[in-house]
Amino acid sequence: MTVEQKIEKALEGLRPFLEADQGDITLVEVTKDKIARVELHGACSTCQMSAMTLKAGVEESIKRVAPEIIGIEAINALPVT
Repeated sequence: MTVEQKIEKALEGLRPFLEADQGDITLVEVTKDKIARVELHGACSTCQMSAMTLKAGVEESIKRVAPEIIGIEAINALPVT
């Protein structure tokens, strides 16, 4: 299983929780530096809590199935203020 497939599997497990808040997430790419770049959709793309959700929930879930990933970055997350 490729690292991208592992990440997709983790995102599938998270998707019902994100969809419950009218949001979603897709994997954009895995960089050569082992950063998973994702895009947030729907309510998640405009939510002030998206950065915290990304760090606490999404990153942890991805690293659990793909420990080679060193970080996660949302290409459209709002900055924490």
